[in-house]
Amino acid sequence: MPPATNASSSFTFLPQGAIIQEFRVAGKNIVQSFPRAQDFREINTAYFGETIGRTTNRVKDGVIRGLNGRDYELKKNNGPNSLHGGLLGWGKRDWQGPVAEQRNGREGVKFVYESKDGDEGYPGTVEARVWYSAWEEEGKTLLEAEYEVEMVGDEVDETVVGVTNHSYFNISDGPTIEGTQITLGTDKYLPIDATGIPHGNVSSYPGTDKPFVLGPTEPDIDDCFIVDTDASSIPIDTRSRPLRSLAKLHHPSSGLHLEISSTEPAFQFYTGKYVDIPATEGAPARGPRCGLCVEPSRYVNAVNVPEWRNMCLLRKGQKWGAKSVYRAWKD
Repeated sequence: MPPATNASSSFTFLPQGAIIQEFRVAGKNIVQSFPRAQDFREINTAYFGETIGRTTNRVKDGVIRGLNGRDYELKKNNGPNSLHGGLLGWGKRDWQGPVAEQRNGREGVKFVYESKDGDEGYPGTVEARVWYSAWEEEGKTLLEAEYEVEMVGDEVDETVVGVTNHSYFNISDGPTIEGTQITLGTDKYLPIDATGIPHGNVSSYPGTDKPFVLGPTEPDIDDCFIVDTDASSIPIDTRSRPLRSLAKLHHPSSGLHLEISSTEPAFQFYTGKYVDIPATEGAPARGPRCGLCVEPSRYVNAVNVPEWRNMCLLRKGQKWGAKSVYRAWKD
């Protein structure tokens, strides 16, 4: 679609995966991207800009246990686990849109995707909706991403859902995130096993209780941080909850700032260690720490933890929902 321009900033979104292709602030695209849409399909192993679903992050052993009275085998694509919805998650699928639509009193665009029963192993037909709205406020550029999913099929009574955006942000004036100053909204996180599955307890991540600076290789982080530690209080639709700051980024050389807020109870913070994207027409090769991710979400593997399951368990007649806001500006 053509860029949605707001004063000094512009945004471009793609039908494949409702991808954020461009988030331009003060002339710089602060998300890792490709100029050609086909490259997102052919070489985007790092999920640049994608809308992730039907669930986010990892599902242990690629199995949903005890749902609709049975177990469901998912497509495995991350060692023994299923990651980001499987081999062909929602970020790899073509969505309907963009369609111009007013949302929350602002001009925006809407994307819709129908995920069929059995899609990557997940039960039930659901319809997913993404709205993007952008505006300027007090010299800052804001992008709001709103997500909604509901069951539209009669195959089963319940399914599981988790949706987020997987953009890689780089607000530096160089090819990596080195020198970026980070302030996280929490130091609480889920300790994990060797395959990225939480043990079940919440702990404090050393060194993240105060601002820190990203070096050439350290700290190397790929963990789920917890904003709301009371799992029993997290609803299936978080949109009525207040936006809370997840992460604040600043780079002194570029003068750029980015703050990410969400209604979601957790977020994956990833410093991009495993990125390995070849050069393509109009874009250089991208490697480790070319960008960082802040992925608002529910808890990792919540579907298989009884105390966490309700935050991702969608029943007929309900709506899964979440909202995130990205606020960027230059000194």
